[in-house]
Amino acid sequence: MTPLAAAVTSVVPTETTQQAFGYPSLFLLVLIGALVPVVPTGALVSSAAVVAVHRTAPLSLALVFVTASLAAFCGDAALYWLGRRGLKSKNGSRWLEAIRTRAPEDRLEQAQRKLTDHGVAVLVLSRLVPAGRIPIMLACLLAKWPLRRFSRGNLPACLAWTVTYQVIGILGGSLFPEPWEGVVAAIVLTVLIGAAPSAWRRVRQWTPARSGPN
Repeated sequence: MTPLAAAVTSVVPTETTQQAFGYPSLFLLVLIGALVPVVPTGALVSSAAVVAVHRTAPLSLALVFVTASLAAFCGDAALYWLGRRGLKSKNGSRWLEAIRTRAPEDRLEQAQRKLTDHGVAVLVLSRLVPAGRIPIMLACLLAKWPLRRFSRGNLPACLAWTVTYQVIGILGGSLFPEPWEGVVAAIVLTVLIGAAPSAWRRVRQWTPARSGPN
């Protein structure tokens, strides 16, 4: 090995080193995204799955699944616990107020009806529908569900959510030879999925306005 090659090898982190930093970073970012939904957690999981597809380690995809699922579950549980504390507090809390501001009144009413009709099963779908998690969580809070009951329904929801976005990443990683190409494709697809519901609502609002009397 030439001196230059040896120097490059010593500088570039090994796959084991990348995993040692990558999985904790994935856990932390998904956890933060569950508490403060400004981090695109779906894109993170898909991107991590793309990278895992191109790795030689056989357990990479399984580790991504376990890490993301656990982070999403812990983040949801923490946010729900903080919301319950806000309900019991005389003056509420900023966490409860943050949950309320992210759940419009019409969507909250719809979530409450679905929760009454279908119970725990609604939690699984709420995680798969873009922007559906917070209204259902608030409905559970207002229904005074204990944390244990919420967690019992939220666990399969987090598992289904992780599988969905991981499959997107696996498809992206399989279709493109370079990891960065798969990451870009996965991010674009997750952004389109996230924007689809709001775009559909705008189309529905715009269509009656056009078809109405002049």
